Parts: sequence; C-alpha cells; structure tokens
Amino acid sequence: MTNKHPVKHSIFDLNCRQCPRLSDFLDEIKETYPDYHARPVAPFGVDDPMLLIVGLAPGMHGANATGRPFTGDHAGILLYQTLYDYGFSTSATSDTADDGLELINCRITNAVKCLPPQNKPVGEEIRTCNAFLKAELASLPNGACVLALGTIAHNAVLKALGIKLKDYPFGHNVLAKVSTTNGKSLTLLDSYHCSRYNTQTRRLTTPMFRKVFARARKLVKAEKK
Repeated sequence: MTNKHPVKHSIFDLNCRQCPRLSDFLDEIKETYPDYHARPVAPFGVDDPMLLIVGLAPGMHGANATGRPFTGDHAGILLYQTLYDYGFSTSATSDTADDGLELINCRITNAVKCLPPQNKPVGEEIRTCNAFLKAELASLPNGACVLALGTIAHNAVLKALGIKLKDYPFGHNVLAKVSTTNGKSLTLLDSYHCSRYNTQTRRLTTPMFRKVFARARKLVKAEKK
C-alpha cells in the first residue's frame, strides 16, 4: 500500500494554534519567507502503516518550508535513502511535497508538529502536541512498529501511551514491546536522530541507521505473515 498525501484525521490540525510561542514564531517566519509552508506539518504516508516513524519537529528550511516531514533538509537525505533501500519508499530522495514520492506501508510524523525556535520545543509544547500523537498511535494497526528518532520522540511516544519514562529508557537500536491505551500491541524501536549534527559527528553512521531499518523491515514482514 502506498500513499503520497498527508494523513488527515483527528491526529492532526492544520489550523492548530494552541502553543502561543510556536504560533507567533510561524507568523514571523511566514512574513520573512512568504513561500514557506510555515504551519503545522501533517503526518505523511499511508493511513494504516505497519511502520510509524516519529521525529522531533519540522526543520526550518525542511518540513517547515515544504510542508512534508523531513523533506528538503539534511536529515531527510539519510532517512529517505534508507526508506527506499528497505522498501518503504518509492524514491530515494525527497525534495518537495509534490515530487511524486510515496511511502509504502509507512508513515512519518513528528512529536511536535510546528517548527520551534532554535529547533528546541519546550516541555509544555511537547505535552500539548502529545494529544495528536496519542490519537495517531491509537489509529495504528495491531502489531505495528514505531520507530522513534531520538530521546524526545521516544519519550513523547511513551507519554502518549501512558507509560512511565523510567520503564523504557532510550537506547539506539533498542526494542521494546508496548501497548496502546486501546489495547493494541506495538513494538517500539529507537534510533539516534538522523540530524546533521549526529551524522557529522558520527554519533549516528549510515551502517548504524541501516541496522535499525533492517530490524524494522524484519518486524514488519513478521507481522504480515
């Protein structure tokens, strides 16, 4: 199954302005860059994915500009190439929201749907946006794999599931079985975020990232049997 359109349910609100700091910041960005999306960024991919990738927040000149997660920024280079290599995308590059790329049995979302100043959302903003992530997790098929990119995304997933953070600490390529509030079983898989900083400092290398996706690919195949 493939889908090139943003997912539109109660899991997202394009007109959300619940976080004053973020809303005001996006208004300023829109004045400076009138061609930018500069609004909450919708999840992208299929409606019922067996793989949900959770990032942190839109990038200034990436998703905030294009309106599609990880599209047009450095982090998306490694992510979309790896998605393609493991059969989750129809293209290895993602440059614009209308480039024809489709995801296969996969969806990409963010813990925070709006661009935060200095790429750093505050705790209250993460908590406010968590309601959307909670609804999104509840909408997943039973047995789906949730891939959290970084500690903030990992913690946001646990919070959305009502799980204590201390019970499942973040760890690169660490796997955990968790349950949604409506009783579905999910697999939570962690990876360091594919940010420019992490890849340039080699905290995350391409082979490390590929190992995570190889694991995700096996999990998704196993659930389809």
